[in-house]
Amino acid sequence: MLMLAVAGTLLISSCSKDDDDPPVDQQKSIVETASSNPDFSILVEALTKAELVSTINASPSLTVFAPTNSAFQALFTALGVSGISALSKEVLKPILLYHVLGSKVVSGSIATGYVYTLSTGPNSKPLSLYVEKSMGVKLNKATTVTQADLMASNGVIHVIDKVLLPNSVVDLASNNGTFSILVEALVKAELVSTLSSAGPFTIFAPTNAAFTSLFTTLGVPGISALTKEQLTPILLKHVVSGNVVSTDLTTGMVMTLNGNISVNVGSGVTINGNTNVILADVQGTNGVIHAIDKVLLP
Repeated sequence: MLMLAVAGTLLISSCSKDDDDPPVDQQKSIVETASSNPDFSILVEALTKAELVSTINASPSLTVFAPTNSAFQALFTALGVSGISALSKEVLKPILLYHVLGSKVVSGSIATGYVYTLSTGPNSKPLSLYVEKSMGVKLNKATTVTQADLMASNGVIHVIDKVLLPNSVVDLASNNGTFSILVEALVKAELVSTLSSAGPFTIFAPTNAAFTSLFTTLGVPGISALTKEQLTPILLKHVVSGNVVSTDLTTGMVMTLNGNISVNVGSGVTINGNTNVILADVQGTNGVIHAIDKVLLP
């Protein structure tokens, strides 16, 4: 059984205390800090309705990406609801926990990569959140950190301009530019709705570099040169039924939605003898993604 080193994919490291933090005895908790800011009133209302206040208060070290009231209002408009009162505890809880990391991460420790949130998916696996740091910090491609490092006695708050919704495997791929050609292929093959369904699915996801190598081999300029009928059997070769995380992988044959692949587990994971898993355990609401460096052909 493989215990794949996924720590390298979690590129945000936690800090127990930043040198610029005020003394703890002068700080409020995360919930108290949010409650004292009128722009977080809807967030506090949501935490209360989801019965998460005590959970947040009891945790010694957290990071909360906190949506403003205007971010929540935009969500209500998109959902066609009047406010938090229209959303149940069961709906709110996984959304709110998707904004929380299980350790304190100050802005200076943020780097591009995936982090695990306190929200969970199949088999209670923690859901992944994609963080991209360039000129600023973006979460899942479309949400921006507008203010960082509001320190609290049990962690830190970063203000964001949009409510984060837990991602399916298709969402995860769509929000990371590394998989843009894969997403283009899924759209052309009309597989997006299938892979957005309940699943769960395990996706061995070729990177853009893997697809570019395939195009060179085939002598074609890109996905536009391939038909739906050509793409579908190739893409289904990358999909396995079930939520198979790295620790569940063993050497042997694995059945995909289009025949078997040969998996070898050693110091890393190889598929069919020449394809490497280069990033493991990117967890979505309906399955898990493992990035690979070559496109699998039927």
